[in-house]
Amino acid sequence: MRLLLHTCCAPCAIYPAREAKKNNYIVTGFFYNPNIHPCSEYIRRKREAEIYFKSEGLELLVPGYDTVDFFRNIKASRCGVCWNIRLERTASFAKEKGFDAFTTTLLGSPYQDHGVLKELCENLSKEKGLNFYYKDFRIGFGEAHKAAAEKGMYCQNYCGCVFSMVEREEAKRAKKRCTISVNP
Repeated sequence: MRLLLHTCCAPCAIYPAREAKKNNYIVTGFFYNPNIHPCSEYIRRKREAEIYFKSEGLELLVPGYDTVDFFRNIKASRCGVCWNIRLERTASFAKEKGFDAFTTTLLGSPYQDHGVLKELCENLSKEKGLNFYYKDFRIGFGEAHKAAAEKGMYCQNYCGCVFSMVEREEAKRAKKRCTISVNP
């Protein structure tokens, strides 16, 4: 059976790809992430994904970097909209190209809302008449990131969008302000 694996980055793909192969899926990566900012970050993550998928003998499809679609659709609930944009495109592509199922590496992140992601994928599965390969990939998060470090892979430190990048920088600045001590 063929599985289209929405892939946000190489380290997050390690465990889901391994688990799907154990379940006899032929895995193809789908690197669709118009949310990643800046473009240099997108290129860096894409390159790592290409290297990883090639090293595993797996195909990686990259439909393009459509930031216009992301910014046109983003509103107050940015994460839900972002996930919907990316997963709807993944499910549609899987259906159009004859894949038997789809899933996402986002289900491996302890930083994402797992319940919302699962429900979104289940709804897309019904809507598209396509199987959703579900597994709680979070249990392999530490193992996958350890393997990524051992392979010398780049591991990002924010989800990818400009909003999370700014939040990360603001948190770092706030932490620095709080850790400065002044001796009287």
